Amino acid sequence: MTETARTDREAAGHRFCLVAARFNETYVRRLVEAARDVLAGRGAAASDLEEVWVPGSFELPLACRWAAASGRFDAVLAFGVLIRGETEHFRLVAEAATQGIMRAMLDTGVPVLNGVLATLDAEQAASRCGGAHGNRGAEVALAAVHMASLGKRTRVEA
Repeated sequence: MTETARTDREAAGHRFCLVAARFNETYVRRLVEAARDVLAGRGAAASDLEEVWVPGSFELPLACRWAAASGRFDAVLAFGVLIRGETEHFRLVAEAATQGIMRAMLDTGVPVLNGVLATLDAEQAASRCGGAHGNRGAEVALAAVHMASLGKRTRVEA
């Protein structure tokens, strides 16, 4: 079997939770849709994908932790888009989300992938949600498939 043939279906049999922030929802939906497309293209059944929406990126870590700790998912994908305004608030929220997502992953042992974008303007956000720089949602989904597969092969149950 070739490497391509092996990876075409590597999401099959895994369950994924996509946790998404409603703030800047137009951009976030593009990330989620790209992730769903990649997961389906890699063999994930629609019934193995669950979406959870939270108010904003600050709330992502807790929802991700709940999903990861539930034991129902092989990977959790977090999506949010922060766009700089007149203050540095977007940076504080991005850092808190990043640290919280990492903590959820390390505390539960379940891969929690960071698809939170912190951009300087709407143009940068659009460019990374299906524009000139691709779609970060697709990249996060590929990483989730890889980590779910790796976890199944390497995880030691106590």
